[in-house]
Amino acid sequence: MAQDKPKTVYELIPHLGRLRDEVVYADVWEQPELNKRDRSLITVAALAALCRTDELRLHMNRAMENGVTKDEMLALITHIAFYSGWPTAMNAGRYALEMFADDES
Repeated sequence: MAQDKPKTVYELIPHLGRLRDEVVYADVWEQPELNKRDRSLITVAALAALCRTDELRLHMNRAMENGVTKDEMLALITHIAFYSGWPTAMNAGRYALEMFADDES
């Protein structure tokens, strides 16, 4: 009987999932020096600057859950254009366009 193929990277490499859960989210994200909103802004800026699209999508959504506003997200994208380059801002902007497609403002 053939085993099911892994559907996610974390199913394929379970240790990565444990490190994500136990180190990144349970430790790093819980340190008291920065709140989750600020950590989200930093994470989105870094991922946008590095053009890490898949992770950027996840963290832009998480940033909104952590209290980052649409206006702040758009300002972040504009700001990084001058520090990491126009293409990285355009990449982040394309996802923001999808993300906010249903907004009336």
